[in-house]
Amino acid sequence: MNKVYKITYKAYLNERLKQVDFHGQLTYPLYIQLTFERKTIFFKSYFFELLSKSRYFLSVAGLSKSPSIKEIIAKENEVIDFIIGKHGDDFSLEVFKQAYAYYSKDLCDVTENGFLDYLHTFFEDKGMPSLATVIREGAKSCSVYEVVRDLKMAFQKSLYDEMIEDALYYAPPYLPLYGFMVEIKKWPMLILTGMELERPETQSAFSDYIVKHYPGIAVEEVLRQVGKWPDYL
Repeated sequence: MNKVYKITYKAYLNERLKQVDFHGQLTYPLYIQLTFERKTIFFKSYFFELLSKSRYFLSVAGLSKSPSIKEIIAKENEVIDFIIGKHGDDFSLEVFKQAYAYYSKDLCDVTENGFLDYLHTFFEDKGMPSLATVIREGAKSCSVYEVVRDLKMAFQKSLYDEMIEDALYYAPPYLPLYGFMVEIKKWPMLILTGMELERPETQSAFSDYIVKHYPGIAVEEVLRQVGKWPDYL
């Protein structure tokens, strides 16, 4: 009989490192400790690093809100438990590292830079290089999706429609991924992980979203582009 090894893990604030700014407050970086077969690995929380970005800080009418460490730990626990359950028969530390790098990734974040590159090229081709630069710099503090939504009000319909239609063919599928994500998620956890998109119910809901909001393009083509997301890393 094969021996069953126990897998244990915990998230903790790494007090051996310098404190970092987390939306205006100093805190120690969040790390994960995972043990299997009496071997232990330590690694920085992906979600802590992701949700530390300024775009996840909301300030409206004198009130401010940002993700909490508790919410980040809950997300880490969800992904790690998912990986342990998925690889119960072939679990190893190497398998875990690869799976964590895949399933924890926020697909909106992964595809954003490629979409920004597309926007930069689009506006340069239209003779608006300054706007291209402003959008790229502004995306550091707000989501590109929100920028595109505002452009719809500022642009002529023909220019906006051209920008969106071309994006579906020449850019990573950032817009459908982000649009779908904000329909099913609430602030501040505006992320859509590889783990979540693998679930059949999420894929079905995403297909329905594409049919509703992008009727001019085949669902299969969008899903094919989404399936290539590791190439955008």
